Amino acid sequence: KKAGIMADALSIVRQYNINKKHIIERDDEVIFGDFSWRKDVKTNYLIWGTGKDGTPKEYYTLESILFLLKNVHLAHPIYVRRAAADSIPVITRPDRKDLLAYLNGETSTSLSIDKSAPLEITLQKPTQVKRTAEDADKDNFKKPKVAMEKVMQDKERLAARLETPKEGTVNMEQIRSLSEAMSVEKIAAIKAKRLARKRTTIKTDDDLELGLIEPRSFVEAEVDVTRDIVSRERVWRNRTTILQSSGKQFAKNIFAILQSVKAREEGRAPETSSTQPTSSSSSSSSRMETFRKPQQAPAAYNRYDQERFRGKEETEGFKIDTMGTYHGMTLKSVTEGASARKSQVPVPQSIPRPVSAAKPQQPTKRVSRTPIIVIPAASTSLITLYNAKDLLQDLRFVSTEHKKQMGMKKENEVLLQRRKEITQPGGVTQNVTVPYRIIDTPNKLTGDEWERVVAVFCQGPAWQFKGWPWLLPDGSPVDIFCRIRAFHLKFDELKTDPNIQKWDVCVLDLSRHKRHKDRASLLRFWEVLDKYMMKHKPHLRF
Repeated sequence: KKAGIMADALSIVRQYNINKKHIIERDDEVIFGDFSWRKDVKTNYLIWGTGKDGTPKEYYTLESILFLLKNVHLAHPIYVRRAAADSIPVITRPDRKDLLAYLNGETSTSLSIDKSAPLEITLQKPTQVKRTAEDADKDNFKKPKVAMEKVMQDKERLAARLETPKEGTVNMEQIRSLSEAMSVEKIAAIKAKRLARKRTTIKTDDDLELGLIEPRSFVEAEVDVTRDIVSRERVWRNRTTILQSSGKQFAKNIFAILQSVKAREEGRAPETSSTQPTSSSSSSSSRMETFRKPQQAPAAYNRYDQERFRGKEETEGFKIDTMGTYHGMTLKSVTEGASARKSQVPVPQSIPRPVSAAKPQQPTKRVSRTPIIVIPAASTSLITLYNAKDLLQDLRFVSTEHKKQMGMKKENEVLLQRRKEITQPGGVTQNVTVPYRIIDTPNKLTGDEWERVVAVFCQGPAWQFKGWPWLLPDGSPVDIFCRIRAFHLKFDELKTDPNIQKWDVCVLDLSRHKRHKDRASLLRFWEVLDKYMMKHKPHLRF
């Protein structure tokens, strides 16, 4: 009945592809459930360019369509190379999109499908799919059953063995004389000796038979007995009860040790029994008096040395030096405590000086608050170390060539003094001078100096920032401009560099000939820089 069904291979492939069903390929056959085709069978999908102008019709094979579905993720040139390497007909580029749309269910039909194809092309061949050994093993993998007949045979054989009498004594009636030299009594003695030796060295047949019987038949009987034994068990100790101590009390034992340590640190003897020798008590009391006599003067107040005044608060009354160390000390001085170390050191006769007088405080190094501005080192830049003071301090452009003609020598860095007016709270205006450091070699800056860099003048090329911190792996200075304000100085008739246009840079335009416009353009530089420093670098002077 199934052999009479007319269904073409192309529609079956489309149905399996839409439903995401698995297609089995075995040897030269392609199996779809209970039906199969050869791989080289032709479908009814026409190849582009055939069947026109008298050319014969050609159809794609089933193998070529399945190969396209397997490699649909590849680009068409790569797919063509792989198909040619496997000697599989290629789906041409004009047919690829239309065929995939039909196979994926996006379209219900296609103009390239030839419905008048011969019936032999679409004839289905029913086949009985052979099951592999793996499938058979999966079906046969079931829960094993106990062979009841074998179990009953084992029990019967064991009962027969238990009922038969064991060979424990020598029966004289069954022994007959072998010859005149070997009497009956001698034979009985040898047999008794053999039995005695056999009990201690060689296993009997009963033991061997018991070992040969499979223990599987007795498992069910022992389960109930084991369950009954386990139900009567009680947990005596576990990991928690072992850690619990019944002979020690924390409040009684540990607190007594802490009290003695505290008394020793405060310079008074711990409470002991009256059975101690009087000599030791008198010597200890004399030592305690010696320690109590010198009264240290109160330490001078220091706002940067608050740790000395907060010691007991942080250690709950104990004199624990949180900044101390045992380096250079002996084991005896560490274990005996502070009083033993004090007794070993001779008591100075002079009155000790205060801590502030004994250890004079060294003045801390002042951190500079002068802002730093980085300019290009190239001589083609409009701002260099020759004219930086003229541009940023005097707000007037002077070319680098003109400064060289005047005989000016280039310095390593320039310190300009910016003059600005500050309005006091009372409304009074005051003129102040703020220093700024100008450099063109940023590679010599330290880590603290990089934090004081507030502005940089860019030329355009990214290699200007080679060796700078915060530079991205691809050489882009985008992160640098998030931490430092960037500026670009150019003449107004020139075009802006493409890098400057895509970076976060403030462009300052100067006129090539109109010097009266310089002041307005350069004042804009200071306005932008003051806003940036007020927001991101308020700890610097500006």
